[in-house]
Amino acid sequence: MPPWGAALALLLAALALLGLLAPRLRRAVGARTLPGARGQDHEEEADGGGAAAPFSDGREPLPGGCRLICKPSALAQCLLSALRRSTALEPRPRSWLSGPHLQTLCHFVLPVGPGPELAREYLQLADDGLVALDWVVGPCPRGRRVTNAGGLPAVLLVIPSAWGRLTRNVLGLCLLALERGYYPVIFHRRGHHGCPLVSPRLQPFGDPSDLKEAVTYIRFRHPAAALFAVSEGSGSALLLSYLGECGSSSYVTGAACISPVLRCREWFEAGLPWPYERGFLLHQKVALSRYASALQDTVDTHRLFRSRSLREFEETLFCHTKSFPISWDTYWDHNDPLRDVDEAAVPVLCISSADDPVCGPPDHFLPTELFHNNPYFFLLLSHHGGHCGFLRQEPLPAWSHEVILEYFRALTEFFRTEERMKGLSRHRTSFLGGRRRWGTLQKREASPSSNLEEIFSWKRSYTR
Repeated sequence: MPPWGAALALLLAALALLGLLAPRLRRAVGARTLPGARGQDHEEEADGGGAAAPFSDGREPLPGGCRLICKPSALAQCLLSALRRSTALEPRPRSWLSGPHLQTLCHFVLPVGPGPELAREYLQLADDGLVALDWVVGPCPRGRRVTNAGGLPAVLLVIPSAWGRLTRNVLGLCLLALERGYYPVIFHRRGHHGCPLVSPRLQPFGDPSDLKEAVTYIRFRHPAAALFAVSEGSGSALLLSYLGECGSSSYVTGAACISPVLRCREWFEAGLPWPYERGFLLHQKVALSRYASALQDTVDTHRLFRSRSLREFEETLFCHTKSFPISWDTYWDHNDPLRDVDEAAVPVLCISSADDPVCGPPDHFLPTELFHNNPYFFLLLSHHGGHCGFLRQEPLPAWSHEVILEYFRALTEFFRTEERMKGLSRHRTSFLGGRRRWGTLQKREASPSSNLEEIFSWKRSYTR
């Protein structure tokens, strides 16, 4: 483990052992239940065990006390059926890992351990900056499954959190995806995780310009493969900004966000519970300390490394620059991940927990109106899981990883079915058109075209 990782681990572990962590976080988060859910754990787990039912109020019960919040649609019904069949959501006995802080600390603090084999590529950007792509090349499991009918493995683009730490859960997702037949690749921002900072410019919180160039390169390397994307924690701001700006030209088939930070400005301004605030702030300071001399011409490094909150650090780094200072309001006008959310044209599954100690209570950090009104966005809300945790007893992977890959498989099958139906529709329309022309030659009355919609009532968009 690198020195900064050891320091961060010791800091958070000491706080937990001294008993300082739990009381403060309990007051910040509190004991909560899901909107519309029951209070007792055994009742929560029994709440989704029945047969699939039509959508009622957009909050559909699932096994394990989870709920799917979304706008009713054909795709939503397909996803709901897939989740109700999922073994990853089956209720399990409570264990020592069930607490939200242990779920979160195990994810961020524990050593990564033996991870996958990575092949790194550096991508030079249009402004001569560098980002890194870590392709997961092994270990290759026996009996590896392919993810589409064409035989080409789908590419899974993984975006870590905005702090740049490569966590054990990210690597666990990559290993599971590799086993399921995907070709995972991890995107690293400028200056993150060993990627050199060759120009004094870092990537703002929700600026997708670097990611656009990386996706273009991935499409150049694998033009015929489907592309899926997954983000972790605060990395969701980058993914959602990209999907909003690119719209239907994003090249992405489906996306998922694990514990996303959606109301980012409010999140920075409210601050995190102090152990997490100090831990994330320390990690960022240590990561940027190697570039202090390179950054001193653009930002006030003395003020930067004396920051006492994540907001002060972010504001000093990107707003109070020496060359082009901007206001805090202007910064979020350009970096709010939901600024162009209405332009997103890709199904997005967000997995969140009601006991998330980093994001806070669901009624504060989750814009539920987005999921009720936008047919592309789905929220899977669980009672337990912490922040980016969702852990189970070893050696089982995090259940969020299983759900995400099942969600991608359901998307693939749904789109394949829709394409077959569209092809059949074109074939039948052409056939009826030929019959009408032959009927005209025989002076027979042709069928009125206004009846086609009634004949083909199954023809629909998956966003209806």
